Amino acid sequence: MESKGVSFPKSQPMRVYSSLWNADDWATQGGRVKADWSKAPFIASFKKYNANACIVGSGTSSCGSSSGSTSGSNWLTQELDSAGLERMKWVQKNYMVYNYCADLQRFPQGLPTECTTTS
Repeated sequence: MESKGVSFPKSQPMRVYSSLWNADDWATQGGRVKADWSKAPFIASFKKYNANACIVGSGTSSCGSSSGSTSGSNWLTQELDSAGLERMKWVQKNYMVYNYCADLQRFPQGLPTECTTTS
């Protein structure tokens, strides 16, 4: 949705990192699901992690412009069909714990563009 003003960091390097923190409110259904501190210490790790990514350097990208399954980047242009959209809505309704587009406390000045723009 870049054409509608939603920025995407496509021309800068990105990193993957993780952390554990006490998110008793916003990430826990408004505090209804408490962290069970008796299970501490909490440990996070990655096993057999494989990032399918492009390498960006000096303003150029290793992604190239080729298409097709042999390029390994055909997922960049995939979209959900109507059945996939319905399945996604069902999963969101039944399993989504937090939606920042519904968090008016976090954004008292107004929701981000992607929350108010339809695709």
